[in-house]
Amino acid sequence: MTDTIISSATKEVVIGFERPFVIIGERINPTGRKILAAEMAEGDFSRVELDALAQVAAGAHMLDVNAGIPLADEPAILADTIKLVQSVTEVPLCIDSSIVEALEAGLKVYQGKALVNSVTGEEDRLEAVLPLVAKHGAAVVAISNDETGISEDPDVRFEVAKKIVERAADHGIGHADIVVDPLVMPIGAINTAGKQVMHLLRRLKEELRVNTTCGASNVSFGLPNRNGINGAFLSMSMAAGLTSAITNPLHAEVLQSVMAADVMMGHDPDCTNWIRRYREPLAERGDSVGRRSRPGRRRRSAPDPEVAAAPRRSTAM
Repeated sequence: MTDTIISSATKEVVIGFERPFVIIGERINPTGRKILAAEMAEGDFSRVELDALAQVAAGAHMLDVNAGIPLADEPAILADTIKLVQSVTEVPLCIDSSIVEALEAGLKVYQGKALVNSVTGEEDRLEAVLPLVAKHGAAVVAISNDETGISEDPDVRFEVAKKIVERAADHGIGHADIVVDPLVMPIGAINTAGKQVMHLLRRLKEELRVNTTCGASNVSFGLPNRNGINGAFLSMSMAAGLTSAITNPLHAEVLQSVMAADVMMGHDPDCTNWIRRYREPLAERGDSVGRRSRPGRRRRSAPDPEVAAAPRRSTAM
């Protein structure tokens, strides 16, 4: 089966159908985070550093890095952010921007083989992004929409993905370096959104043999207990063929669902990763994963003041 190799200067991550699921941490993104956006625009990357370290400590295998700040110098900020993140952690990065100049600036300073997020099926986008990806020997996220928008028909989205894979081949980019985003829509607004994605994931795996990723939290937009929905969506999508996702590893329910699905799919031999993470007595671990509440008490987690109410922005749409 297909393996997509992404690397930093010192660490390699492989996305693949017979591999453990790859979690791409989503938090280095100023969209909907006013404090982070203001700090990054002023050249203050202290919060970026904390977010990078926290996500890796929680279990992220890669980090998505976005610097989309209105009226700011996105190419310069993205390049500086990448250099900072690579100086504090060795995990590979997903360089995330809708601006080609920013992608180019990020790729110039990146050490290793990056994942570029993203390209769509629009002609001008294909001709702008694919040569850049080929030049730098990167891999690329292919978002399955084009000039006609996002179709609710998963077979139409499949044809867009197929077009991108074929056009990438014209630029010398093999299908192993294409990671397709099937586009996850809010299940609260489109009741068939989950079924659409599962259908498309199966076709992408069986027919195009490409790895896949998505902005997983989009599926739960507008619903209560979003992490419960996100966790269920990820485990079901993994069974259908999803091999990575841009999500928040700090949410214990999401991480636990992913790790459990890896166990069930045989991608965690001898349950080694599961046992390593969960076998220690809870009192000795000092974290909140699986922590029991006292009888008669219900604990409510404090909301993150910077978590956006809106779904994750798709940078190439």
